[in-house]
Amino acid sequence: MSENEHEAKMAHPRMAAGALFFAEEDRVLLVEPSYKDYRDIPGGYIDEGESPRQACVREVQEELGIAPQIVRLLVVDWAPNPGEGDKVLYLFDGGRLSAEDRRQIVLQADELRGYDFHEADQVPALTIPRLARRIGAGIDARAKGLTSYLEHGKAPETGAAYFA
Repeated sequence: MSENEHEAKMAHPRMAAGALFFAEEDRVLLVEPSYKDYRDIPGGYIDEGESPRQACVREVQEELGIAPQIVRLLVVDWAPNPGEGDKVLYLFDGGRLSAEDRRQIVLQADELRGYDFHEADQVPALTIPRLARRIGAGIDARAKGLTSYLEHGKAPETGAAYFA
C-alpha cells in the first residue's frame, strides 16, 4: 500500500471540546443556543493547531465571557454523526462557579439565548440523548475522580449508559 493510500484510510475526525460547570448545589450549567432546539454545554470545535483544553478555554471565554481554570479531563467520547462523520469530543471539568463567577457571565448574544443550572436528572429532557449520556458520564467521572472513555456516550466494555 502506498503512503497516499494509507493516508486516505486514516481517520480525520472533527474534534470538539466543552466544559461542565456546576453551581453550589451540584446543578449543571446548560446553555440555550439560538441555533439549536435543545440545551447544550459551553464549548465548540477545535481549531487547527489548538489543543482540546485550549479550545475549551477559548470557547468558554467566547460564549460566557469568563475565564475559569479548566484543567481536568472528564470524558473522551468517540461519537460519529451520520451527517458530519467521525467526531472525538472532549469534556472538561469547569468546576463550581460561585455567585460572583455567575454575575460575571456575559453571553455571546449572537449564539446564546440564555443559560441556567439544572439538576442532573433533568438533563435528558433538556438535550439530545448522546449529549445527555456524555454529561451523565462527566458528572459520574467528576464525582469519582476519574476520566471516562465512551463510544456514542456509552462505556464500550459494559455498554452502560448514563441517562440511557
